[in-house]
Amino acid sequence: MKIITVKELLDADVLCGEDQLEEEVHSACGSDMMSDVLAYVKEQGLLLTGLVNPQVIRTAEMMDMVCIVFVRAKRPSEEMIRLAEKAGIVLMSTETRMYEACGSLYVNGLNGKVVRRDG
Repeated sequence: MKIITVKELLDADVLCGEDQLEEEVHSACGSDMMSDVLAYVKEQGLLLTGLVNPQVIRTAEMMDMVCIVFVRAKRPSEEMIRLAEKAGIVLMSTETRMYEACGSLYVNGLNGKVVRRDG
């Protein structure tokens, strides 16, 4: 699924990475616990989260994620936006709740298939 499709499905605002909206994402996960995110390997992944701190960007970068969507109208700080720009990660914000956002992406074809790092 293209990132622009994610933007449209979630009625999200693009905060950085506008030039990368044609890139593909192949999997998604929703979590506010970065330890859960670290437990999985994502290829071309998308992270949905309500957690707003710089560790989110660092975790996504470490896991080679290409896009982060902040749910519940959460907005990252300018520091976080700069970190994401440097890492080449698209940041978006949506008013949609996590449950609804994940469900919408899933029923429209973006799966949550992951490969566990420890197994």
